[in-house]
Amino acid sequence: MSLRAAAGLAGPRDIEDGREAVPGGAMEWRVLRRILSYTRPYMVKRNVVFALTLARAVQKPAMAWALAAVINGPILAGDASGTAWGAAGFLALAVFTELTFHFRQRLALELGESVVHDLRDAVYRQLQRQPMDFFNRTRQGHVLSRVITDIEAVRRGVQNVFFFSLLLVGQMIGAAALMWYYSPWLFATLLLVGPPVWWTSRYFHPRLVGLSRATAESQSRLTGMVAESVKGMRLIQACSRQDQGDERYGGLVERHAGNNLRLAGDSALYVPLFDLNSQLFTAAMLVVGGYGALHGIAGLDVGSLVAFLFLPNLFFQSLQHLATLSTQAIASVAGAERVFQLIDEQPVWKDAPEAVALPQYGAASSAVRLGARVVFRNVSFGYVPARPVLRDVSFSVEPGQTVALVGPTGSGKTTLVSLIAKLYPVSSGRIEIDGHDIAGLTGSSIRAQMGIVPQANFLFSGTVMDNVRFGRPSASDEEILAAARRLDCLDLVEAMPQGFLTEVGERGGALSLGQRQLVCFLRALLAEPRLLILDEATSSVDTITEARLQRALERLLQSRTSFVVAHRLSTIRRADLILVLDRGEIVDRGSHLELLARPGLYRSLYRQFALSDLS
Repeated sequence: MSLRAAAGLAGPRDIEDGREAVPGGAMEWRVLRRILSYTRPYMVKRNVVFALTLARAVQKPAMAWALAAVINGPILAGDASGTAWGAAGFLALAVFTELTFHFRQRLALELGESVVHDLRDAVYRQLQRQPMDFFNRTRQGHVLSRVITDIEAVRRGVQNVFFFSLLLVGQMIGAAALMWYYSPWLFATLLLVGPPVWWTSRYFHPRLVGLSRATAESQSRLTGMVAESVKGMRLIQACSRQDQGDERYGGLVERHAGNNLRLAGDSALYVPLFDLNSQLFTAAMLVVGGYGALHGIAGLDVGSLVAFLFLPNLFFQSLQHLATLSTQAIASVAGAERVFQLIDEQPVWKDAPEAVALPQYGAASSAVRLGARVVFRNVSFGYVPARPVLRDVSFSVEPGQTVALVGPTGSGKTTLVSLIAKLYPVSSGRIEIDGHDIAGLTGSSIRAQMGIVPQANFLFSGTVMDNVRFGRPSASDEEILAAARRLDCLDLVEAMPQGFLTEVGERGGALSLGQRQLVCFLRALLAEPRLLILDEATSSVDTITEARLQRALERLLQSRTSFVVAHRLSTIRRADLILVLDRGEIVDRGSHLELLARPGLYRSLYRQFALSDLS
């Protein structure tokens, strides 16, 4: 995937769209090789499993040979002592076989778990390095489907399918070799099964591959809708849209069930056809072999025929298991293909290779100021190049100043502060922090010196203390309490059911909107940021609490460079600079009193919404 021209963000395909079509066989082998590459860090364990698999593959034919040898030898000869020794040897071989089975299965499970662990790490690291654009265009359910459903399919492939398939192939080869040893003439009848088996595989394999991919796709869409519905359940119930949701979900369920039924139907036909082939061979063996043994044709005797009663069963049982495993193998490859597609998803943009970290206190190492100087020089940006969101924006902010961004919804306020945080690259122009073009700075170093209180006050599951400490993981409990005192909100936190140890619930659902926003505010300020971005920071706080926060902000913002996206007039009265945006352009700028003194959008918004919202 190419970078979108110059910084453009146009035209990425959602990861659900897939890649260019690759011939089935080539794709499957490539995916299999890549799955195996994840076993390299566990080479010793993998090689032991290979060795145990080979041993196990030999043991089953060896047991059939031993059983036939005892029957054909001491039992037919009436040798009681030889029969007892033969039975003891057979029992010892059986015990050794079961021990091999135990360790092979256990180590294979451990190896599969290790591979899945590394795959999950790789997926999560990949998600962490993706820019915000990726999450804007990718559904949450699609990512969850890969992390949960598809990786579990890979687990089954490594633990159950791959090594078990090798075992079955080994058993088939061992059984075939012994049958050839006992009677090449009778073994030749086995070749009659070859053409039907080949035709069956050639017909069903591509159908099963397509149905497995379709099933994985419909599962992903189903997971995505469930995740979206749970997230938006408040809105669904508030608007009484349960019926529409039921109808849409029912359609996805019906589609997924149809894919599963077609896959199950083809699999249920595929396996019995293999079983029928084995039964046809057994019948042919009884007729041909029995006639040959009775008439002494081609060296056949009763002992050889007895051996053939065990070995074909082992051969065709292995073949039937392989037919069953083939559908699981296809599902595993399809799941792995989707996981690797996510891992291979290249960021649409990333920091330049030569990017450096933003100095902690500006250009001069001896500087003591905390704030940073921010300059926009003819900055334009669009999430899609054909539809710019910001056009030719220029302004400068000195360290310690507070800038308020006002304007109608969709005017570009949140986009502007997102560019300062380098969540997106500018399409043209440049943004400077302390004289450094942020194109040459690492995004992580910029955000490490920045505190952000977003309008969507997101909290992680855990306690209030856990969420506050997210702003600075090294902070002690005393430092968190001190920050709450500085913010003048310690009593508000302690008034919660368990104070700082109150569980916030998923996405903060156990707290009120105001409490959630308060925790986000405290989390941002704990980081002692040089740059502070407040995107509707007090929109969910009641008037009394807001007044307390305003008094604390006057003290805390004195030495920080702050950008306030505000709809409430009370949050921007004391801003050093107010930028009025409309349709992505700065249409006016100045202080609150200066803007009120002249006709323009700001005065119009002020008169329209007075002391309420400026949106």
